[in-house]
Amino acid sequence: MDKSRVPGQPPSLSDLINPAQLVTAYYAELPDSAVPSQRVSFGTSGHRGSALNRTFNEAHILAITQAICAYRKKKGVDGPLFLGIDTHALSEPAAATALEVLAANDVTVMTAVANEHSYFGYTPTPAISHAILKYNRGRTAGFGDGIVITPSHNPPEDGGFKYNPPHGGPAESSATKAIQDQANEILDHGLQGVKRIPFDRARQTARPHDFREEYVADLSEVLDLDIIRSSGIKIGVDPLGGAGVRYWGAIAERYKLNLTVLEEVVDPTFRFMTLDWDGRIRMDPSSPYAMRRVIASKDKFDVTIACDTDHDRHGVVTRSAGLLSPNQYLAVCVDYLCQVRKGWNPSAGIGKTVVSSSLIDRVTAKAGRALYEVPVGFKWFVDGLFTGSLVFGGEESAGASFVTHDQKPWSTDKDGIAAALLAAEMTARNGRDPGELYEDVCREHGRPWNERIDAPANAEQRVKLGQLSAKDIRASQLAGEPIEQILTTSPAGNQPIGGIKVIAKSGWFAARPSGTEDVYKIYAESFRDRDHLTQIQEQAKAMIADVFNKSSAV
Repeated sequence: MDKSRVPGQPPSLSDLINPAQLVTAYYAELPDSAVPSQRVSFGTSGHRGSALNRTFNEAHILAITQAICAYRKKKGVDGPLFLGIDTHALSEPAAATALEVLAANDVTVMTAVANEHSYFGYTPTPAISHAILKYNRGRTAGFGDGIVITPSHNPPEDGGFKYNPPHGGPAESSATKAIQDQANEILDHGLQGVKRIPFDRARQTARPHDFREEYVADLSEVLDLDIIRSSGIKIGVDPLGGAGVRYWGAIAERYKLNLTVLEEVVDPTFRFMTLDWDGRIRMDPSSPYAMRRVIASKDKFDVTIACDTDHDRHGVVTRSAGLLSPNQYLAVCVDYLCQVRKGWNPSAGIGKTVVSSSLIDRVTAKAGRALYEVPVGFKWFVDGLFTGSLVFGGEESAGASFVTHDQKPWSTDKDGIAAALLAAEMTARNGRDPGELYEDVCREHGRPWNERIDAPANAEQRVKLGQLSAKDIRASQLAGEPIEQILTTSPAGNQPIGGIKVIAKSGWFAARPSGTEDVYKIYAESFRDRDHLTQIQEQAKAMIADVFNKSSAV
């Protein structure tokens, strides 16, 4: 990291992107499909990249959109497609490209009404998911689906493109693989087979859809907004320049909430952010560095909340504890919702990822509900939220969604707006903020210390890490305690977790390879103290190093 880039400080001019250069690169630079990094690659949240390094260019979007058209035709999806974008600089041109292909393939596209900044209007991910679910409810044919153009909280130079099938959530692995493979085949053949019409004609085929009105009007189905209003608590909101920038004022007006929007600026450079941990700009509402400006406002409000650029992630700042970590807030959410949502079926479960805090396990057990522990990626919660077998799904990266008061699916994608506003509901109902409620949870169930760190790993080692089996771990103890369990598949669904999780009585660690960098990620937790957490982390690195050394000696 450049020493001049201080985490938590405002960016300098040299840190800012040039949007014109970025958009020019989107149209002018052509990816080389023979270079692996320049091919279409769907991760846990669609295809992401930057036009500047030929990983997110017009050719990618042409190929992916045509592949989506082929996929939806194969699956018999012939209803409207709900299209939304966030405020990243590459989202608007990618939406224009996608619309040209969708219209040429006779797909009816629903978009938000244009505003002064965008032909398409900005639409949060949960508003797209909710619109798909609402449209499809009660239908037996003519189902709708969606595309969300966003790289989430990624830096300003990035773009992202993801597909949501008729269930409203992120596409399952079989769908993303089919779309990815077809898109790469199209790239390999010089975009042959891509249907496309000029933007002016394509734009005339799009139909306006008031995502904001629909989402805001229905919000009382999933939150107790009456108790927030009657309490009069002061709520501060920072949209972080994201797609929900015009949603918060509408929510406050409709439900008469004492809510103040701290900043409504939309700027593709995101110059109003403070630098993240590595000196880069990210709109990450769970980062104490990126959230420095929001945290500074904590004493002005009873609770202060924020969302990332597409508003699928939440950040909660309290007077009592400052910024809560995702693991802390998820545990509080589960504890609170299990107590107050009386209409929920007691047999419905709670979803979490294998790298989320075990405090959630303890809270779930106390509530008498089943725990549904899955690999990393919100797509693993979609079916449960859709069918009602899950009432809540949350992941350690500050993403969560939960069902309505009467247990209908609300958003089968992450909903940062509802999850963040839940902090206001629990503050209003209890007269105590989520930071104070977290202390109650810890007094009852024990206090965890958890952290994620990165360690070096080359490409060969990352492949090895993703293919580990329990027998590859030769140690019998973890930080002085017998190892009780070693997981390479998830407890729920027996799906590969893309790494390994080692569990002892008072702590655990999980190791997973990065998909893009020469590092692997170590997630660790202790229910003893910080020193014990450090011991777990050091032993985790030693165990993985032993595996790497053993494989290189073969």
